Amino acid sequence: MKVGILGGGQLGRMLLQAAANYEVETYILENDPTCPAAHLCHHFVLGNITAYDDVYAFGKGLDAITIEIERVNTDALIQLEKEGVKVYPNPVAINIIKNKITQKELYRENQIPSPAFVVTQSRRELQNHVDILPAVHKIGQGGYDGRGVQVIKNNQEIALGFDAPSVLERMVDIQKEIAIIVAVGADGKNAIYPPAEMVVDPSLNLLDYQLSPARLTQKVLWKAEALALAVVKHLNSPGLFAVELFVDRNEDVWVNETAPRVHNSGHHTIEANYSSQYDMLWRIILQYPLGNTQAILPSAIVNLIGEEGATGNAVYEGLEEVLKMPNTFVHIYGKKETKPGRKMGHVTIVSNDYSDLTHKANKVKHTLKVKGK
Repeated sequence: MKVGILGGGQLGRMLLQAAANYEVETYILENDPTCPAAHLCHHFVLGNITAYDDVYAFGKGLDAITIEIERVNTDALIQLEKEGVKVYPNPVAINIIKNKITQKELYRENQIPSPAFVVTQSRRELQNHVDILPAVHKIGQGGYDGRGVQVIKNNQEIALGFDAPSVLERMVDIQKEIAIIVAVGADGKNAIYPPAEMVVDPSLNLLDYQLSPARLTQKVLWKAEALALAVVKHLNSPGLFAVELFVDRNEDVWVNETAPRVHNSGHHTIEANYSSQYDMLWRIILQYPLGNTQAILPSAIVNLIGEEGATGNAVYEGLEEVLKMPNTFVHIYGKKETKPGRKMGHVTIVSNDYSDLTHKANKVKHTLKVKGK
């Protein structure tokens, strides 16, 4: 099969690493020939994943296409699908998810618990909804990796909001943030991964470190799994979906957001689960049986983020020390230049002992630094 991936970042890179296990000819469409995935595919095509002509021309002659980021031209994907190219997930599902407004409306229409919200078309409209504050303002389209999300606590902070179509969402008293990855085959069968527990860096609004399987009561686990499956059911598409959820102080569970692709919250599955999320997506695209989602061992992930004030060619300080740590796996994404807050890699740690995971995660975080020169 000839399979194309829209986007050549780290997710595309890890998808291609998993593709080496299968008989598949891979293509990447990206506007940067030095992107992390460029040298791992069979065919690299220079182009814009948001441009109709580029995506359509790229997809002609392929058997299937998938994405590593939502910001793609779905009009071209719709046309390609009409012409027989399989798209994972389908363009309708991508369209719903790529816009926070339509995503939230999906939850409301299908009675899936999600924080209360209103839609705002401009920053000025926030003045009409002060009763919702404190709240989170999420730009409808274009946000990623914590960008496009702004906490607004009171009237004085309204100026921080977005002057574009957005969602204003009532804040939840969060006990834990978790993510569940659900795989859906072309035959409609699904497989669900154990939930991951995310600890977020409040200053960057990025994942600080993560533990999996999440430490949840059985009642909360059942609620979370049921909600993740409900979201995926209403998207009505084969593919891989990461459903992010909140657990509040009353142990109620709320859907936060969904991603229609392999996801940062599933990096640990490469070492810690029998079938990684990347292997699973290839099984879906190639229409093989779904893999085993069970954890081999509990795990932790630490994101490697460009240091504050660090810009230029990436230098990884403390790398050798971390590589000496037992049951620790370093993934460098191959991005030549670093800048503050940029994702440059991750480290996965596996252990039967959660206190050991937490200890090592903190050690990695304070030892391995991404700086510039």
